[in-house]
Amino acid sequence: MSRNKQPELRLAVFDLDTTIWYPEMYQLYYPVQQITCKETKKQKIVDGAKQEVNIFNGACHALCHIKELNTDYGMDIEVAVASRTDEPEWAHTCMEWLQIKNKMTLKEIIDHVEIEETDKKHHFRNLKKKTNLDYEEMVFFDNEWRNIKSVRELGVKCIYTPDGMEKHHWYEALELFGLGHFCDDGEERKID
Repeated sequence: MSRNKQPELRLAVFDLDTTIWYPEMYQLYYPVQQITCKETKKQKIVDGAKQEVNIFNGACHALCHIKELNTDYGMDIEVAVASRTDEPEWAHTCMEWLQIKNKMTLKEIIDHVEIEETDKKHHFRNLKKKTNLDYEEMVFFDNEWRNIKSVRELGVKCIYTPDGMEKHHWYEALELFGLGHFCDDGEERKID
């Protein structure tokens, strides 16, 4: 890659707990289960105490927008998760069950999964090997500053999401890669 050419956004990496969803896995009570809401007839993911696991609207927006950019604009942005959750089995279950839009699950949208209780740099080294991408082609979203600081040292563009993923975090990432013209004016994202 030429020094004058801006790197392309090729991999968007998201932490899970308090970035993609809330509550964090350690806050849940066994077992995680899928139920149907009597009023809305929609599926919900809850724990043993009926505490619901929800995807942040900003995460939903970003994931839908990535799908749209790839489908409608011919981009090739992959999606990964890098999580240090202490309940990996529950995290995998939530990814299988949680739906973004039009019944598409997180698992169907995510291309690469790194879940280990280790430094996030380890996750990114694995992702680099799996994808054969440069760190400069990656963006990382996380709610923990220590993870942002650690991964930034590799050359990954990092976005701090202290209260979970919000729409403006995704737009900040697009701006970092010179894609600000794809920031919308409030239209809702769709997945076909």
